Amino acid sequence: MQKKLSVLVATVALLGLSACSLFPEKTDETKKWSAEKLYAEARGEMDGGHYESAIKLFERLESNYPFGTYAAQAQMEIAYAHYKAQENDEALAAVERFIKLHPNHPQVDYMYYLRGLINFNDQLGFLSFIYAQDPTERDPKATREAFAAFKALVDKFPNSKYAPDSIARMKYLVNAMAQYEVHVANYYYRRGAYLAALNRAQSAVADYSDAPAREEALFLMVRAYDKLGMPELRDDTQRVFLRNYPNSRFLKNPSGASDKSWWKFWSKDEAVPAPAEAPKP
Repeated sequence: MQKKLSVLVATVALLGLSACSLFPEKTDETKKWSAEKLYAEARGEMDGGHYESAIKLFERLESNYPFGTYAAQAQMEIAYAHYKAQENDEALAAVERFIKLHPNHPQVDYMYYLRGLINFNDQLGFLSFIYAQDPTERDPKATREAFAAFKALVDKFPNSKYAPDSIARMKYLVNAMAQYEVHVANYYYRRGAYLAALNRAQSAVADYSDAPAREEALFLMVRAYDKLGMPELRDDTQRVFLRNYPNSRFLKNPSGASDKSWWKFWSKDEAVPAPAEAPKP
């Protein structure tokens, strides 16, 4: 019995060795790659739109060469790759990590800009539905966060090459937030909640005085005051409205659709610059 058991054990061991020879353990060839090769391969994957593969290679680069020339560069590239792959949570986490680790990096302004773009793309969904969906179902949180991110860039790096585009997007976002308030005010007005409508229209006028949506907000205030039986406030507001918008389209069509002429739509697929390539060591 003991002899049979020994033969069985030996047979199993031989089979195990045979299996190992038939199916050799897969090796990671990137372990032996230089930093330059890893970076070049990762950029190649990125350029080809293979973001998952690029992220893995950049992570390997950072892991293998944490104190080298390419470590910080890899962190930026990882954030950008997640952004291109529409993995916004991962992209934001990578951006915040970079800013925390490298507050004085020469390209840290780019990371502030990328943070704004990530949130900006989130709010594009909000804007694309605002005319077709009940606006009270949409929370413009991403709009506010995008504005704050771009503002941080402009405040910290006013001479950054990304500042002009950030300012343009900030103006756009202010208009978007004002228009949201007007849509909510209209929602309440249509349902007979005239006081609620008045309050939201007043907020749009007070908080976004330079936004195009102010015209509609003032006109809505006139209508709300009229419904609430407040003729003096109605007339005062109407005088302000006519002085500022004597040729307003709302005078001809009180329930006219909102003016979209100020909207500039940035596409999610719009070419957004990648981080500048790492300098040769």
